[in-house]
Amino acid sequence: MNSKTASQPIVVAKAPAPSPATSFSIGGLFRRPEAGACLGLFGVFVFFIAFGSIDFLKPAGAASWLNVAANLGIVAFPIGLLMIAGELDISIGSMIPAGSMTVAIISGYYGLPIWLGIAATLGLGVVVGLVNGFLVVRTNVPSLIVTLGTLFAVAGLVLGLSVLLTGTTSVALKAPELAKFLFGRFVANTFQVIIFWWLALTAIYIYVIHYSPYGNWIFAMGGDKVSARNAGIPTARLTIALFVLSSTSAAFVGMCQAILFNSAQVSAGMSFIFNSIISVVVGGVLLTGGFGSIVGIFFGTITFAVVNQGIYFTTFDRNWSSLIIGVMLLLAVLMNNTFRSMALSYSPKKK
Repeated sequence: MNSKTASQPIVVAKAPAPSPATSFSIGGLFRRPEAGACLGLFGVFVFFIAFGSIDFLKPAGAASWLNVAANLGIVAFPIGLLMIAGELDISIGSMIPAGSMTVAIISGYYGLPIWLGIAATLGLGVVVGLVNGFLVVRTNVPSLIVTLGTLFAVAGLVLGLSVLLTGTTSVALKAPELAKFLFGRFVANTFQVIIFWWLALTAIYIYVIHYSPYGNWIFAMGGDKVSARNAGIPTARLTIALFVLSSTSAAFVGMCQAILFNSAQVSAGMSFIFNSIISVVVGGVLLTGGFGSIVGIFFGTITFAVVNQGIYFTTFDRNWSSLIIGVMLLLAVLMNNTFRSMALSYSPKKK
């Protein structure tokens, strides 16, 4: 391969537009990454409507799972992109309380302007993401090990500095009205404003991943990183950028929670690690990388949130809630894999 060829990105050839008679294909429909996630979400809705109550779909009921989905979804998107690219970031479990405590200490305990606290929070996310990305790229240590170390390092740093600076592990925060309006308020007294951030980010991610060259690059990295690098894709810079996006997104969610609830604690956030991975897998992203979609992650996040909150709208004993959640999520994943396998083995009948 000459130098001119090596500097060119991978170009995905577009198939010719199908004729109206052959444009619809059951196999092609189920082959889409989000197909199984959509069907799984539909099945979960049917289950809770059948065994629960109609309150599940009323504004107050819908807010219970939409609020969970929004907070989780903002973190799940970059985690999904990292998994598509063949990487993983579990340091988000520490970045969420780190984001909360950073803005609370700066703007709550010390009383500095809220915008300085917000800038410091997002800056911390960028720094941790850069550390994760550079370590993964430069050392070739698996990202799971690197981010596991970062998870504990950031958790210890947040705990130590919080006690050193404030003498406590819980800090109050009273944000001004504009910051509350943008990041931490309830719309109609039920819906968190972060839902609108989640929907806006969904649209942005859909465009960038599915309608720009960056999406092709990420999928190519998940398929074969060496071949992607040889084809001219900046795999190192893109990997670092994805880790920065992941850490910053987690810090943003932590910041929004601190502004919403007027306080921050060092212990919150660990559940986001497994919850985000489950949502991404339910959304159709392969653990081996190279396959998935933003729409699928969006549906997978809602599915997890509905299962997590829907149990409270049924008459089931709450002591069995974890078992029911686990079984339903497992069924959603199996459904996803089954439809994908059926699609890959499907061939339309010749006329």
